[in-house]
Amino acid sequence: MLRALAIDFNSFFASVEQEERPELRGQPVIVVPVVAETTGAIAVSLEAKARGMKRNCRLAEARRICPDVQVVESRPDVYIRYHRRLREVVETLAPVKKVQSIDELECELSGVLAEPARALALAEEMRQKIYREVGPRLRCSIGIGPNWFIAKLASDLEKPDGLVLFDDGDIPGKLIERNVQLGDFTGIGPNLLKRLHAAGIKDVAALYAADSARLRAVWGSVEGARFHDWLHGGLQEREPVKHSTIGHSQVLPPEKRNATDALAVLHRLLQKAAMRLRHEGFYAGGLQLHVDYRDKTEWRDDLQFNETQDTLHFTHALNQLWARRPRAHGGKAPQQVGVILHRLLAADQHTTDLFEGEREASRTKLLAAVDTLNKALGKNSVYFGGAHGATGYTPMRIAFTRIPEPEIEEIDPSLGRRVKPKKAEGKTTEGADIFPPDEPQ
Repeated sequence: MLRALAIDFNSFFASVEQEERPELRGQPVIVVPVVAETTGAIAVSLEAKARGMKRNCRLAEARRICPDVQVVESRPDVYIRYHRRLREVVETLAPVKKVQSIDELECELSGVLAEPARALALAEEMRQKIYREVGPRLRCSIGIGPNWFIAKLASDLEKPDGLVLFDDGDIPGKLIERNVQLGDFTGIGPNLLKRLHAAGIKDVAALYAADSARLRAVWGSVEGARFHDWLHGGLQEREPVKHSTIGHSQVLPPEKRNATDALAVLHRLLQKAAMRLRHEGFYAGGLQLHVDYRDKTEWRDDLQFNETQDTLHFTHALNQLWARRPRAHGGKAPQQVGVILHRLLAADQHTTDLFEGEREASRTKLLAAVDTLNKALGKNSVYFGGAHGATGYTPMRIAFTRIPEPEIEEIDPSLGRRVKPKKAEGKTTEGADIFPPDEPQ
């Protein structure tokens, strides 16, 4: 029975850039977080892939492979705007059950839409409406199946512009005919692949024949049982992801690779993380800093305290940690910096400190006012002084499991675009600045 339709937008970031900028159309394009020869590509256009380039390819290597490559600095606000528009268009034809990532949507099929011929017609209608109303560069591969897991596999098998349907009766037969490998399944990475091989499961036929208990033993968790259910067409849902940390990190542009600017960027990252913390309804009881240096060494330190949402408290903790930085690191050039707020506590479980209640209440009102101003007037309208000189160097990033909300990142919501600072001032846990392990395509 067909229940799910998966849409995967091919080379999404690069395709958006080509839609926005006619001069890039037909050209090999890579999208980078910051223009520096050592940075890696976070997206690669179809033309660049045809020339041998892959995600994470260093800019210097990309230029060697393809001297005429077009290098574009990422614009997350533009990609989010296109994501929202694409979702609007798709929902005029079928309900979106879940946003799997910025470039993947899951639609629910029911009634006549669950019939194979109608589902295929719907997919083609959806594709044509996207091309017509959003742009012909927004190419997509579509998979249809009994659940998202199978539909996602189907969407990955033919790129670009693929359309593949697997019904219950097609599994495992058609998967075997198409030479699907174990590593093609979402959730099977290199380590798990080794464990499957060690258990004697080396192909799709063996994987399908294994019972739930055996797969649970291989996975070492209930995820193995869920995988068995999905492979056999079941609809078991994943456990919701629980917050354990909120953080941001940034690769520094070459001109900011010094201690003074690195510290300012850390303050800006901390203020972004603190605003997210409050927005998502958490308190934090710990702060971790990390700095990675150009000579491949690194420094990390951590401080714990009573749970709070107070940016000033976090700022004092950051300064205390920075002061503990070993002298040996003083002369080294920092390349990447990051902050992590951890020991998270949901707001409804927080108990106000008996001796700090009045002060905490007044500080909470102040921070709420600061957040409201930034949401209304644009990010960096109000910020704490430690970040001065760095507000333009902590750009929004898009994570595999979290699409940033421009209203609390770096977009002026009234304009729908990034706010340009009056004066110029480049991965982490919880995904704020980590690009997906599988390139948005």
